[in-house]
Amino acid sequence: MNTLRILAIDDHEMTTLGYKFTLEGMTLDDYDTIIVDTTNTFEEAKKLIEDSVNSFKYDLLLLDVQLQNPDESSEQPQTGEELGILARKIVPETKIAFMSSFSDNFRINGILKTVDPDGYLVKTDIDPKTLKEAIKTVIQNPPYYSSKALSAIRKKMSNDLDIDEKDRQILYHLSKGTKTKDLEKFIRLSPSSIENRKRHMKTLFGTENENDLALILAAKNRGFI
Repeated sequence: MNTLRILAIDDHEMTTLGYKFTLEGMTLDDYDTIIVDTTNTFEEAKKLIEDSVNSFKYDLLLLDVQLQNPDESSEQPQTGEELGILARKIVPETKIAFMSSFSDNFRINGILKTVDPDGYLVKTDIDPKTLKEAIKTVIQNPPYYSSKALSAIRKKMSNDLDIDEKDRQILYHLSKGTKTKDLEKFIRLSPSSIENRKRHMKTLFGTENENDLALILAAKNRGFI
Protein backbone atom coordinates (compact mmCIF):
# COMPACT_ATOMS: atom_id res chain seq x y z
CA MET A 1 0.00 0.00 0.00
CA ASN A 2 1.42 3.35 -1.05
CA THR A 3 0.80 5.96 1.66
CA LEU A 4 1.23 9.73 1.45
CA ARG A 5 2.41 11.02 4.83
CA ILE A 6 1.80 14.70 5.65
CA LEU A 7 2.72 16.66 8.77
CA ALA A 8 0.55 19.74 9.32
CA ILE A 9 1.93 22.34 11.74
CA ASP A 10 -0.13 25.30 12.96
CA ASP A 11 -0.57 26.79 16.42
CA HIS A 12 -4.36 26.70 16.02
CA GLU A 13 -5.66 23.18 16.60
CA MET A 14 -8.87 23.77 14.64
CA THR A 15 -6.78 24.68 11.59
CA THR A 16 -4.73 21.48 11.65
CA LEU A 17 -7.85 19.40 12.24
CA GLY A 18 -9.42 21.07 9.21
CA TYR A 19 -6.41 20.14 7.08
CA LYS A 20 -6.55 16.58 8.37
CA PHE A 21 -10.27 16.16 7.67
CA THR A 22 -10.01 17.66 4.17
CA LEU A 23 -6.83 15.94 3.01
CA GLU A 24 -7.46 12.46 4.39
CA GLY A 25 -10.72 12.44 2.46
CA MET A 26 -9.17 13.26 -0.92
CA THR A 27 -7.93 10.90 -3.61
CA LEU A 28 -4.55 11.26 -5.25
CA ASP A 29 -3.03 9.30 -8.11
CA ASP A 30 -0.30 6.83 -7.06
CA TYR A 31 -1.42 6.82 -3.42
CA ASP A 32 -3.82 4.42 -1.74
CA THR A 33 -3.96 6.24 1.57
CA ILE A 34 -3.29 9.73 2.89
CA ILE A 35 -2.30 10.13 6.54
CA VAL A 36 -2.07 13.59 8.08
CA ASP A 37 -0.28 13.97 11.41
CA THR A 38 -0.79 17.26 13.23
CA THR A 39 0.98 19.31 15.85
CA ASN A 40 0.50 22.78 17.31
CA THR A 41 3.94 23.52 18.77
CA PHE A 42 7.37 24.30 17.39
CA GLU A 43 9.11 21.90 19.76
CA GLU A 44 6.96 18.88 18.88
CA ALA A 45 7.17 19.64 15.17
CA LYS A 46 10.97 19.88 15.37
CA LYS A 47 11.13 16.51 17.16
CA LEU A 48 8.83 14.83 14.62
CA ILE A 49 10.91 16.12 11.72
CA GLU A 50 14.18 15.04 13.36
CA ASP A 51 12.78 11.62 14.29
CA SER A 52 11.60 11.07 10.73
CA VAL A 53 15.22 10.90 9.57
CA ASN A 54 15.58 7.44 11.13
CA SER A 55 12.09 6.12 10.36
CA PHE A 56 9.58 6.95 7.66
CA LYS A 57 10.05 10.35 6.11
CA TYR A 58 7.16 12.74 5.61
CA ASP A 59 6.30 13.35 1.98
CA LEU A 60 5.04 16.85 2.75
CA LEU A 61 5.24 19.43 5.52
CA LEU A 62 2.48 22.04 5.81
CA LEU A 63 3.94 24.92 7.79
CA ASP A 64 2.44 28.05 9.27
CA VAL A 65 4.91 30.94 9.48
CA GLN A 66 4.06 32.17 12.98
CA LEU A 67 3.88 29.43 15.59
CA GLN A 68 3.80 31.55 18.73
CA ASN A 69 3.65 35.17 19.82
CA PRO A 70 6.77 36.49 18.06
CA ASP A 71 9.66 37.58 20.26
CA GLU A 72 11.61 39.61 17.75
CA SER A 73 14.52 40.08 20.16
CA SER A 74 15.13 36.33 20.27
CA GLU A 75 18.17 34.99 18.46
CA GLN A 76 16.22 31.90 17.41
CA PRO A 77 12.55 32.71 16.88
CA GLN A 78 10.29 29.70 16.82
CA THR A 79 8.73 29.99 13.40
CA GLY A 80 7.66 27.81 10.53
CA GLU A 81 10.47 29.36 8.53
CA GLU A 82 13.00 27.96 11.02
CA LEU A 83 11.38 24.53 10.70
CA GLY A 84 11.54 24.80 6.91
CA ILE A 85 15.25 25.61 7.03
CA LEU A 86 15.81 22.63 9.36
CA ALA A 87 13.83 20.29 7.12
CA ARG A 88 15.75 21.35 4.02
CA LYS A 89 18.97 20.34 5.80
CA ILE A 90 17.99 16.98 7.28
CA VAL A 91 15.16 15.71 5.03
CA PRO A 92 15.79 17.50 1.71
CA GLU A 93 13.55 15.11 -0.21
CA THR A 94 10.47 16.14 1.84
CA LYS A 95 8.31 18.72 0.08
CA ILE A 96 7.40 21.89 1.97
CA ALA A 97 4.38 24.16 1.59
CA PHE A 98 3.58 27.20 3.72
CA MET A 99 -0.01 27.95 4.71
CA SER A 100 0.06 31.37 6.31
CA SER A 101 -1.99 34.48 6.97
CA PHE A 102 1.06 36.56 5.97
CA SER A 103 0.73 37.96 2.47
CA ASP A 104 3.27 40.80 2.61
CA ASN A 105 6.12 40.83 0.13
CA PHE A 106 8.86 40.84 2.76
CA ARG A 107 7.71 37.63 4.43
CA ILE A 108 6.89 35.69 1.28
CA ASN A 109 9.99 36.59 -0.70
CA GLY A 110 12.17 36.10 2.38
CA ILE A 111 10.84 32.55 2.80
CA LEU A 112 11.29 31.83 -0.90
CA LYS A 113 14.94 32.77 -0.47
CA THR A 114 15.68 30.95 2.80
CA VAL A 115 13.57 27.80 2.39
CA ASP A 116 12.74 27.58 -1.34
CA PRO A 117 9.39 25.91 -0.57
CA ASP A 118 7.37 23.84 -3.03
CA GLY A 119 4.33 25.99 -2.35
CA TYR A 120 3.05 29.05 -0.52
CA LEU A 121 -0.63 29.62 0.18
CA VAL A 122 -2.16 32.65 1.87
CA LYS A 123 -4.91 31.38 4.14
CA THR A 124 -7.52 33.82 2.86
CA ASP A 125 -7.06 32.26 -0.60
CA ILE A 126 -7.81 28.75 0.65
CA ASP A 127 -11.01 26.74 0.63
CA PRO A 128 -11.25 22.91 0.66
CA LYS A 129 -11.19 22.68 -3.14
CA THR A 130 -8.19 24.98 -3.45
CA LEU A 131 -6.36 23.09 -0.70
CA LYS A 132 -6.81 19.79 -2.50
CA GLU A 133 -5.63 21.26 -5.80
CA ALA A 134 -2.61 22.80 -4.08
CA ILE A 135 -1.57 19.54 -2.45
CA LYS A 136 -1.88 17.64 -5.74
CA THR A 137 0.30 20.21 -7.49
CA VAL A 138 2.92 20.32 -4.72
CA ILE A 139 3.20 16.52 -4.72
CA GLN A 140 3.07 15.93 -8.46
CA ASN A 141 4.32 19.08 -10.19
CA PRO A 142 5.51 21.84 -7.83
CA PRO A 143 5.50 24.72 -7.15
CA TYR A 144 2.05 26.00 -6.23
CA TYR A 145 1.38 29.60 -5.19
CA SER A 146 -2.01 30.98 -4.22
CA SER A 147 -3.16 34.18 -5.91
CA LYS A 148 -1.96 36.60 -3.19
CA ALA A 149 1.39 34.83 -2.93
CA LEU A 150 1.86 34.94 -6.69
CA SER A 151 1.02 38.65 -6.69
CA ALA A 152 3.74 39.30 -4.11
CA ILE A 153 6.27 37.29 -6.09
CA ARG A 154 5.49 39.07 -9.35
CA LYS A 155 5.64 42.46 -7.67
CA LYS A 156 9.09 41.68 -6.30
CA MET A 157 10.33 40.47 -9.71
CA SER A 158 9.31 43.76 -11.31
CA ASN A 159 11.68 45.79 -9.14
CA ASP A 160 15.15 46.82 -10.25
CA LEU A 161 16.33 48.75 -7.19
CA ASP A 162 19.46 47.52 -5.42
CA ILE A 163 18.18 46.77 -1.91
CA ASP A 164 20.02 44.21 0.22
CA GLU A 165 18.74 42.09 3.11
CA LYS A 166 19.73 44.60 5.82
CA ASP A 167 17.85 47.35 3.94
CA ARG A 168 14.79 45.10 3.73
CA GLN A 169 14.93 44.45 7.46
CA ILE A 170 15.07 48.17 8.17
CA LEU A 171 12.06 48.80 5.93
CA TYR A 172 10.13 45.91 7.44
CA HIS A 173 10.63 46.96 11.06
CA LEU A 174 9.89 50.60 10.27
CA SER A 175 6.66 49.49 8.61
CA LYS A 176 5.72 47.65 11.81
CA GLY A 177 6.09 50.85 13.83
CA THR A 178 9.57 50.31 15.25
CA LYS A 179 11.32 53.61 15.96
CA THR A 180 14.70 54.25 14.33
CA LYS A 181 16.44 54.39 17.72
CA ASP A 182 15.17 50.85 18.46
CA LEU A 183 16.15 49.25 15.13
CA GLU A 184 19.53 48.11 16.41
CA LYS A 185 17.67 45.70 18.74
CA PHE A 186 16.55 43.74 15.68
CA ILE A 187 19.26 44.44 13.11
CA ARG A 188 22.96 43.94 13.72
CA LEU A 189 24.05 47.38 12.59
CA SER A 190 25.24 50.46 14.42
CA PRO A 191 22.86 53.43 14.70
CA SER A 192 25.02 55.41 12.26
CA SER A 193 24.93 52.58 9.70
CA ILE A 194 21.15 52.38 10.00
CA GLU A 195 20.84 56.14 9.44
CA ASN A 196 23.15 55.96 6.41
CA ARG A 197 21.12 53.12 4.91
CA LYS A 198 17.88 55.00 5.48
CA ARG A 199 19.32 58.08 3.81
CA HIS A 200 20.51 55.99 0.84
CA MET A 201 17.10 54.32 0.47
CA LYS A 202 15.31 57.66 0.58
CA THR A 203 17.49 58.76 -2.33
CA LEU A 204 16.72 55.56 -4.27
CA PHE A 205 12.98 55.90 -3.68
CA GLY A 206 12.91 59.65 -4.36
CA THR A 207 11.84 60.61 -0.83
CA GLU A 208 15.01 62.48 0.20
CA ASN A 209 13.20 65.41 1.80
CA GLU A 210 10.35 63.44 3.33
CA ASN A 211 9.81 61.48 6.53
CA ASP A 212 10.02 57.73 7.22
CA LEU A 213 6.34 57.24 6.39
CA ALA A 214 6.98 58.43 2.84
CA LEU A 215 9.86 55.96 2.56
CA ILE A 216 7.66 53.11 3.81
CA LEU A 217 4.86 53.96 1.38
CA ALA A 218 7.31 54.17 -1.53
CA ALA A 219 8.83 50.82 -0.58
CA LYS A 220 5.39 49.22 -0.31
CA ASN A 221 4.40 50.56 -3.73
CA ARG A 222 7.49 48.93 -5.21
CA GLY A 223 6.85 45.62 -3.44
CA PHE A 224 9.74 45.63 -0.98
CA ILE A 225 7.51 45.29 2.10
